[in-house]
Amino acid sequence: MDIQKEIVRNGRRYGFYKEKPSDKIWQVTDIDCRCGPMVSFDGDTILDLFSEYPWHFTQEQKELFDQENPYWADFFRNRM
Repeated sequence: MDIQKEIVRNGRRYGFYKEKPSDKIWQVTDIDCRCGPMVSFDGDTILDLFSEYPWHFTQEQKELFDQENPYWADFFRNRM
């Protein structure tokens, strides 16, 4: 993982990176702890997959996420 962008929010450091250069979605890691998987569509707003997918994703975000992350889409398939 090569952190490409870092932000600090509420005293925590978050690192943003993309798995592939063609990805539209940022993968997010909490640099200060090992938290669950997180993503960002705009490089600012952070969504936690375990607590917010798919309920806090727009339909467009969900479709894009599922396309770029088939493993996680399959993992969460029963949440519909």
